[in-house]
Amino acid sequence: MENKRVYFDNAATTMVDRRVLEHMLPFFSEHYGNASSLHLEGIKAYQVVEWSRNQLAQLVQAQPEEIYFTSGGTESNNFAIKGLARSSKKRHIITSPIEHPAVLKTAQSLAREGFTLSFLPIDNKGIVKVEELESMITPNTLLVSVMLGNNEVGTIQPLKELSLITRSKGVLLHSDAVQAVGNMPVDVKDLGVDLMSISAHKFYGPKGIGALFVRKGTNLLPLLDGGEHEQGKRSGTYNTPGIAGLGKACEIALQEMDEFVPRISTLRDDLINKILHQIPEAYINGDLKNRLPGNVHLSLPYVEGEALLLRLDDAGFAVSTGSACSAHNLKISHVLKAMSTDVLCAQGSLRISLGRHNKQEDIDAFVQVLADVARDLRQMSPLYRASKEGDRHV
Repeated sequence: MENKRVYFDNAATTMVDRRVLEHMLPFFSEHYGNASSLHLEGIKAYQVVEWSRNQLAQLVQAQPEEIYFTSGGTESNNFAIKGLARSSKKRHIITSPIEHPAVLKTAQSLAREGFTLSFLPIDNKGIVKVEELESMITPNTLLVSVMLGNNEVGTIQPLKELSLITRSKGVLLHSDAVQAVGNMPVDVKDLGVDLMSISAHKFYGPKGIGALFVRKGTNLLPLLDGGEHEQGKRSGTYNTPGIAGLGKACEIALQEMDEFVPRISTLRDDLINKILHQIPEAYINGDLKNRLPGNVHLSLPYVEGEALLLRLDDAGFAVSTGSACSAHNLKISHVLKAMSTDVLCAQGSLRISLGRHNKQEDIDAFVQVLADVARDLRQMSPLYRASKEGDRHV
């Protein structure tokens, strides 16, 4: 009989909730009309599109007309940053060095077109230094883009404090909130953001569907030329099943948030405490307080992260060495590098991201296996043995 597997990589993607799947199915083969058509089949599809828009608006405290559907987080980030850049004469963008590549590479592509790019410094916990922002803004600054929750180390950024500065300077604020929306309370009004990127598959919805919140009155040029979908801002036939799934995922997240966040946060904290008490020389990266509810990012010096991941996978635990978008790249994470993490710690890093289906028994079993695997791998490490020889000669 196959051993039970435990999925601890919910930051990479989540399982589609069965309630979401059931809600989506009719829009593949029963209510399959084009949501832009005026006949009955089209009207039924249009109704679920607008219902979903309302569900997402409620989840993030926006107005429905401020929600634009996209294919996911990457498109939303491109739409926000390039759409703004091409609608303005201002040519300066500020971001942070620990953004997802969908933001960093988008900003870098604009830098090749002549835009000036600046990076807001971060501390060793991965939190931006708010006090540095005001002096970085110039009359030519168009946009500040800082993520809400980091996809690797889980730190939650002080967007509300940043927005007080950007608004006083007449600068727009965008946030990649892909890891946060649906997994913690998010209020666009309270945060003060002007644009925010969202992706369904990070909170039990389908892949290939997302959205961009655009505050009313924000001028944004479309990335795609075509029809007049999404108020003329995002052309393309509506992905009605995907949009229906996103809407249902939002409805469930809103209904279950008060139970989900404390339960997952408690499991996270228990996992952190057990790792620190049961595994020698284990370190937790990121801020212990200001972090995503399900994120645990640890470093085990003298252990290769890839070897650790593969051994844990053999034992039935799915984890990540960093963000899934860079899992096949063996370079040290740009996030850990920006945080000035020691090279030995960075090479032995592991991201555990808890989700809706995880239980206490998963935590307890994982810590035991992790401790055994870490001990075995360290015993094979010449660097580890050398460090212990050095300790004995001090």
